[in-house]
Parts: sequence; structure tokens; C-alpha cells
Amino acid sequence: MNRSAIVGFGMYIPNQRIRTADIAAHWQQDSKAISAGIGVNEKSVPSSSEDAFTMAFEAGKQAIETADIASTQISACYIGSESHPYAVKPTSGMVAAALELDPFCFCADLEFACKAGTAGMQIVDSMVKSKQVRYGLAIGSDTAQSAPGDALEYTAAAGAAAFVIGSEKDEKAICRMDYTLSFTTDTPDFWRPAEKKYPSHAGRFTGEPSYFRHVREAIKGIIQTADCSVEDINHVVLHMPNAKFPKKIAKEFGFTKEQMEHGFIVPNIGNTYSACSPLGLAHVLQKAKKQETILLISYGSGAGSDAFLFTMLKDGSALPQDEREKQYLTYGEYMHCQTQ
Repeated sequence: MNRSAIVGFGMYIPNQRIRTADIAAHWQQDSKAISAGIGVNEKSVPSSSEDAFTMAFEAGKQAIETADIASTQISACYIGSESHPYAVKPTSGMVAAALELDPFCFCADLEFACKAGTAGMQIVDSMVKSKQVRYGLAIGSDTAQSAPGDALEYTAAAGAAAFVIGSEKDEKAICRMDYTLSFTTDTPDFWRPAEKKYPSHAGRFTGEPSYFRHVREAIKGIIQTADCSVEDINHVVLHMPNAKFPKKIAKEFGFTKEQMEHGFIVPNIGNTYSACSPLGLAHVLQKAKKQETILLISYGSGAGSDAFLFTMLKDGSALPQDEREKQYLTYGEYMHCQTQ
């Protein structure tokens, strides 16, 4: 069977940050206790010029550059986000035009909470395997929303990750997609009606039976489908709503610190929602070696998980270094950015 493969990847993270300690100080809370509980030290914050479109464009541009192909060779573009800048105007169409993709291009905006980016990867995978397209672009991009004073305020962040997907037989192929599956239920742990600015969530219910059940079932399902063991996997990337949840799953399945280390990026970025696990994958792709395997598990509230098992076809290579310096915001500056 002709499988698909990642032939290029890219990412974008705002250089603005706010520290957990500064959010806690504003609300007169114990910053050490909060940091210890969620395992997040700081999070990315989008500026007034950064939204799901601009970040998707930047990540997509980098992905095309690392693939070293003409943008006009890409004829599918799927953008996963729960913060599309327009309710009616496709982000995917804007990105396809801005990146100068083939105008005869399959485009759609996707939404499934934090797993919409990986849903795009599954769609492009199918289109490549069926030979409907030669190359497709899948992007997860979000500026996560959180109400002031809500627990989500400590983690809701911003970023984008993009993947150019083609055939495993392509000379530029980096990482083959061996297996993928999804586990989905109607579990209302997190929601935001169309007319509301901020989401609501069901507190501890977002853990079990939501995150933990779906991630657990997706891991078991992909391991059974691939007929492999935990020990056969070299790198593991789990959705990271905080640092506590993925660590608990890792301990349950026996994933080691070494398996988790390259994709475990949440402590200094936060939860970038649709870009969260894809950004973890982008970090792993820079470090993984030929023939090493990668397990990727996303999670989206509502609820579902996408699972992937990849095999590296060549050694990974580092993306261009981000030359921007981090800019740390006060809480007042942070709130100003949130209201732009």
C-alpha cells in the first residue's frame, strides 16, 4: 500500500509571553501551588497582529520551505482551529491564496476543539493515498480563549503547526504515516455557544471521563492496530492541556521520560489548542532519527482523540532558529492584548 508521509513541516509561536506567577499575583493566588499543580511556567500570548490566519500562514510558509517544493504543487489545504478569525469566511481559502497554492485547491476550515489540526492531517492522508492530490497542507492554529479569572487563563495560549503531506515514495519524504484512527464520543466537557466570547467547562469532568478516557482508548487502539508494544515506540507526543494530564497517562502506560522529552513543550508555551500536539510533533521531527517511531495522540473536547503512528524515513533536521526575543507582559498588558 502506498502510504502518505510528512515531506515538510513548520511552526509559529508568538514571542509574547506571560508568566503563571504574574497571572496568579493579579488574582492574589499562590503562584507556586498553581505552577506545581498545572506544570506550566508561562504561556504564549498573541499580539493584535497575530490571529489563527496569520499564524497559519507563517507555519505553512515554513512547512513549504522545508519541503522544498513549489507552493503551486499543493492542491489541498485544511485549517483546524476553534478561533477562526471569521465566522463566515474561510481561513483555509485565505491561507491558500496567501501562500499561492494551486487555485484548484480543496479547502475547508475544521473545528473539533483541540484536535482539529490532526483531523486535517487525516483528511490529507486519505487524499494522498487515494492519489487525489500529490501534496496537501494540514495546519492547526489557535488563539485560545479564556475568561479572566478562569482556571483556563493559566494555560490558554497561541500557536500554529503545519505539515505538507505527500507520498512515502517522494524523495523529500521525512516521516511515513503508518497508521491512524480516532476514538469519539458525545462527552460535553467543554463548550462555547456561537454568541459567547469565552468557553465553559465542566471542571474536573474534563479529566475523567473526558481527556483520560479518550486518550487512553486511542493509545490502546493504535497499539493494537499496529501490533506493537509501548517499548517499540521511540517518541511519544500527547495532547497537553497542562503538564499534569499527559504525565499521568505516560505513567499509566509506562512511557519513559526519554520517550516523552522532545515533544513535551507545554511548560513554556501553554496549551495552544488545535496546534498543541502538532507543535509537539514538529519538535520531535527535528530530533528523531531514521527508522525511529513516533506516537501522536491528540485530544479535542466534546470529545475525541486522533492517534497516529509514524516511522522516520530519514534523520530529522532543525527548523530555522527563531531570532525574536521573548517579550514578557504584565497582566495589564496581557489583558489589553486579549481585548484587541
